[in-house]
Amino acid sequence: MGEQSYDLIVIGSGPAGEKGAAQAAWFGKRVAIVEREPVVGGACVNTGTIPSKTLRESALHLSGFRQRGFTNAVDLSIHRKVSVPDFMYRKQQVVEREWKRIDDNIRRHKVDFYRGQAQFESDHRIRVTNSVGQEQLDADVFLIATGSSPHRPSNIPFDDIQICDSDSILHLDMIPSSLAVIGAGVIGCEYASIFAALGVKVSLIDGRTTLLPHIDREIVKILLGQMQNRLDVDLYLGDDVASAEIIDDDVKLVLRDGKTLIADKALIAAGRSSNTAELDLAAAGVISGKRGVIPVNDRYQTNVPNIYAAGDVIGFPALASTSMEQARVAMVHAFDLKYKTHVAALLPYAIYTIPEISTIGMTEDDCREKGKSCEVGRASYRHNARGQIAGDTTGLVKLVFDPQSLELLGVHIVGENASELLHVGMMVMQFGGTINAFIESVFNYPTLGDAYKYAAYDGLGNVARRNQSKGKAIV
Repeated sequence: MGEQSYDLIVIGSGPAGEKGAAQAAWFGKRVAIVEREPVVGGACVNTGTIPSKTLRESALHLSGFRQRGFTNAVDLSIHRKVSVPDFMYRKQQVVEREWKRIDDNIRRHKVDFYRGQAQFESDHRIRVTNSVGQEQLDADVFLIATGSSPHRPSNIPFDDIQICDSDSILHLDMIPSSLAVIGAGVIGCEYASIFAALGVKVSLIDGRTTLLPHIDREIVKILLGQMQNRLDVDLYLGDDVASAEIIDDDVKLVLRDGKTLIADKALIAAGRSSNTAELDLAAAGVISGKRGVIPVNDRYQTNVPNIYAAGDVIGFPALASTSMEQARVAMVHAFDLKYKTHVAALLPYAIYTIPEISTIGMTEDDCREKGKSCEVGRASYRHNARGQIAGDTTGLVKLVFDPQSLELLGVHIVGENASELLHVGMMVMQFGGTINAFIESVFNYPTLGDAYKYAAYDGLGNVARRNQSKGKAIV
């Protein structure tokens, strides 16, 4: 049994693990990463963010969805069964390139790498177990970045062939003709729209009566319209699954209200659980909560001072983008590095449905709940030349702002390139800017970015009408 000592040991090589290790190593710390899986990258690269977003692009390409403006002239429907290799080919290319990038980054920062399952023996020691034996590693500081896995409700008979979670759905042998998606959260909505774009008959089921409750209601309404009218998704909201069983080559679902649904396959998207069960946290004195989530303070420090945690393992918001920053900030505090000490207060959020959604800051509902006055400005893609060229006539850019100071409070977008477009508004908000920033700027033409200017004009018009209705003079 060997023994090594480090300034920092990182458990997990996903976004948080990779960036946390690189941050500490950049400042001269002796660092090691322990990874139990045969490949690096965690769920982000292998089963989550990268694969699902690449599959989305494949679906858009294979279905001809992006050629919607040409559908009167060209038949773009899929006339054959799409095989999984067809569908997954691009995904595998992207994933393999990410493996290489992460491996190169780890080597470039001179981070030692250990393959195996990590288990705490104390707050300063872990045991790494793999096929060839065990090794003890000591460290002054630990960063737990083990990510999360799909939660599997005990009443669902998963076989990973007919009934899948968001990991095993990636290993289908054939694209099904029908798919039931149970759970209309982010993952459920993304996969529902991806498969529906390929012509799969999709049923989306959720016990809640509303879709994506944390997203602006007007934006969600547009998504719902597209999913129902464009993608032909059947929605069953406010109706949970009472039972599920596999019958021959089908899945039979009985809903709480007595409805019965039959589908080729079922995807259960019931949230995620933190990967902490095999770490033996108790041996180090680290506390964890429901579904294995590790509580941390604003420095990403657990209840044990020298053990930090970041990424999905600490729960919300569980985004690759925030996971990276959490880990970097954690290492700044752990080693008192002279670098940024907190994650930005404004966090962009993207949902890669078809159409795409992205949002940042306050919604109208948020403003009402906090008693804050607000106004909105809107610009539709159908009034934007680039939107017309792309064939996206339902997209929308929506600005929420203070009607007195004109300070930008929130940006909410649905449509083509929403996740990219959001960053324009985010940077204005980051520096406390107003909607005049868009009016005073010149945007390339034709671009979707130009919609910001017209959303701002619309907002000023709404302020003017508000003031007129109150009998105020307009300056």
